[in-house]
Formats: sequence, C-alpha cells, structure tokens
Amino acid sequence: MPRPVSRPIRALRLARLALHLALGLATIALCFPFADAARRARLRRRWSQRLVALCGIEVEQNGEFATGALLALNHVSWIDVFVVLSQVDAAFIAKAEVRRWPFIGWLAARNGTIFLRRGSRGHAAALARALVAHLRQGQNVAIFPEGTTTDGLSLHPFHAALLQPAIDAGAPVQAVAIRYYDANGRRTTAAAFYGRMTLMQSLWRIVREPRLRVRLDVSPPFFTRGADRKVLAHTLEAWVRERVTEDLRGPSP
Repeated sequence: MPRPVSRPIRALRLARLALHLALGLATIALCFPFADAARRARLRRRWSQRLVALCGIEVEQNGEFATGALLALNHVSWIDVFVVLSQVDAAFIAKAEVRRWPFIGWLAARNGTIFLRRGSRGHAAALARALVAHLRQGQNVAIFPEGTTTDGLSLHPFHAALLQPAIDAGAPVQAVAIRYYDANGRRTTAAAFYGRMTLMQSLWRIVREPRLRVRLDVSPPFFTRGADRKVLAHTLEAWVRERVTEDLRGPSP
C-alpha cells in the first residue's frame, strides 16, 4: 500500500481545492449567464479537468464517447461525475439529496444536473420526457443504473427504468466502467464514497493518496430501436461487470 502523503500536503491540497471551488462558483455566477451552450461545455470541461488534477487523479480513457448517447456507468464516488466531465460533456442524473450538499449541490444544479426524486411517479414521468428531449437534441446524458455507490470492486444490479428514455428517443447507449488504482497500480477503494461515509471523509481519503489513476472503459454504442429495457440493462451490466472484476480475479488454474 502506498504511504499516505503528509498532513501539510493534504492541507495544501484541500486549500487549493477550496480556491478552485470558489473559482467555479464565480464562473457560474459571472460567466454562465452570458455564455452559449458550447462555451459552457468548454468551461465545465476545463474546470473538471483541473478539479480532478488537484485531487491527484490521472484519467485514462479507453474507447470513444458517441454523441447524443445515454451513458450507463457504475458508481464509486462523488468524483465520478467530474472524472467523466473532464472527458466529455454530459447531463447527469443524480438523486435529489445531492442538491442539498454544500457548494457541490449548487454547482451541480447550475451545470445541467437533473435531480431524481425517488418515489414520485409524476416526477419520474417528467424526468423521462426531459431525458428524451436531451437525447433527441444530440446531448449526452449520464446515469448510474445501480442507484447507489459501491466500493468500486463490486457491482450492484442495473435498474432498467432509466434506460427507457434512450429507447423512446432511439438514442444509442454506452456502458462505461470506472476503476480506481493507487500509485502502485493496484485497485483501491480510496476514492469510494459509500455506506455512512461523509463527503468530507471521502475527500480526506482522496487527498491523502500520493496519486490515483482512474480508468474509464467506454463500450461501443448499443443501439436501442425496438430493444427491451430489461434485456438492455442485463447486457450493459454484464459489460461493466466484466471490466470491474477482470483484474480482481486470480490466475486461471
């Protein structure tokens, strides 16, 4: 296991992250009202790239993102969103509780995040219509079909309901597998945000690492016209599971 960085270095990282967060708040307040969609996308990407770098995370992408695709990702951490946004512009679906997070919730709300209120059929129907509209306009939409986070070494079953808008819009779907590695190239749970962990506890675990690498494996597009959403969910889950577990399995006998 890599030796954690010293407390002064962690404090410096947190201070630089706080300054970067303040810059993001100022950018949204002062620049976004006068920026078109393309400029907003560029600002989001640059800001996300800087955030990920300040956390000591290097991003490796394998495969290409399509345009106007529904992206189905496994969910490890709050920072997954910014890792993906550092590579491609997308509107994320997040649970409504995220909207109440200090600063992060405000940033998310003004960066195209669509919040899901669980248990509300009326809201679910409105959300589905919004997703269809996004996809038909050629925008990427990112979802976490597990519905919760894991330690990054396992996978929960994919729920099929959020795949229906892609089928209704005739949009492609891509599976995206997210894996985190430590400075020695071993799989790590350092970036994971799950269970009873607080956001600050998760952030502290990240900044104590000397370096992290996150790998994004992006599938070829799965075309959805006439697809059954449960079959599609199973296919996407199997694709992600194969990659999430491939370097955890021992050698063949």
